[in-house]
Amino acid sequence: MRRSTIFIGSGTWDTPGFGDAHPLAIPRVASVVRLCEALGWLPPEAFRASPHASIAELASFHSAAYVAALAEADATGIARVEIRERFGIGTRENPLFPGVFARAAAAVGGSRLAADLAMRGHLCFHPEGGTHHGRPDRASGFCYFNDPVFAVRRFLERGVDPVLYVDLDAHHGDGVQDAFRDEPRVHTVSIHERGRWPYTGAATDRGGGRSWNFPVPAGFHDAELELLMREAVLRIAARIAPAGVVIVCGTDGLAGDPLSGLALGNSALWDAVLALVAVAPAAVVLGGGGYNPWTLARAWTGLWARLSGRAIPESLPDAARQVLANLGCDLIDEDRIDPAWLTTLADAPRPGAVRAEVRGLVPDWEAVTT
Repeated sequence: MRRSTIFIGSGTWDTPGFGDAHPLAIPRVASVVRLCEALGWLPPEAFRASPHASIAELASFHSAAYVAALAEADATGIARVEIRERFGIGTRENPLFPGVFARAAAAVGGSRLAADLAMRGHLCFHPEGGTHHGRPDRASGFCYFNDPVFAVRRFLERGVDPVLYVDLDAHHGDGVQDAFRDEPRVHTVSIHERGRWPYTGAATDRGGGRSWNFPVPAGFHDAELELLMREAVLRIAARIAPAGVVIVCGTDGLAGDPLSGLALGNSALWDAVLALVAVAPAAVVLGGGGYNPWTLARAWTGLWARLSGRAIPESLPDAARQVLANLGCDLIDEDRIDPAWLTTLADAPRPGAVRAEVRGLVPDWEAVTT
């Protein structure tokens, strides 16, 4: 029986944040909402507004001093030197901009709500979530709070055990892995680009013994993702038999993203997420990275369609094409914009031979004891 699907969003993301000259200073979730609305795919009953996590809720994982520092910097518009140096707020990586606290708190509130709704039988998509680099006591990697941690913790608070966290972002899910290093009820999986920031997540890194990392080479394509899903990730899920699953589905692994060298098509990403939501009775799907506004909008809109059982058209209607035509990005030259990014949702398949270095990441299951 298909679970009813809920799209979780917030008006705090209607306009880009992060100031100028930042990779995230592009339209992201707002363009997904507009594209879904243009296609008639976001009826009112399928949408829930993200609540803002309270100070007490945020301080259940993040240090009270860090939460207070971000609130102060946002309220005053000034990141004092000690705040910048101690908490990583107001740097080029994690800039201070109007509404940063509300934006980050909404991401956390949305992920907590997604877990609550998932436990009631809904399948939740929260594209504003996925800030997987956030640390308990500082901002990191464009992430101020770590909302995936809160989704996992919400499951645990309600007795959902064990929980599987799977990260499909091009960057290693370091903040989540480290948050649950000593938590026996949580298992983490990350497929990410090798040699890419934050330069963690080696294949030999097992965290506290329940983490699996798959650092893949540049050019990683659909057939290679399919292999790792079939021979590694889904076998891990079968061994764990999770009661809940939290998935980060960044789009920076797609071909054309300026901050990674991976080469996936969005259909392969959708297939991976659909396979993962089927492994547990409670499932939360979050966003993540993604720095090409066209590939991001198409990927997350198409993912919502696949999750909610909608057919994806071969060609987009005029209203949807206009949404894509209105996007822009300083990181991508106009002559590098693929015409298909303006007229379709689904990428052409990106097959290829599975390289030995990818095949070598598959565990030797006969030798695995944990």
